[in-house]
Amino acid sequence: MTNLLIEAFNKAQNLPEHLQNELAQKMIEDIESELKWQKILSQPQSSSLDELARQALNDSWEGKTNEMGFDEL
Repeated sequence: MTNLLIEAFNKAQNLPEHLQNELAQKMIEDIESELKWQKILSQPQSSSLDELARQALNDSWEGKTNEMGFDEL
């Protein structure tokens, strides 16, 4: 455990119990969310995304696309 996390826990122990529980619940949710994203991002990306990227490049090379800014439709 890092020194900063130890400091946070030391300060949190001085809070009322209901605030400690709220803080703990929020931390648990954040940790679970972070672990979920790490798992998702560590998995290979779908080949369908590769196919879409290839098709977009193909369309561009064949002149089927228009250059536009982000605020243009």
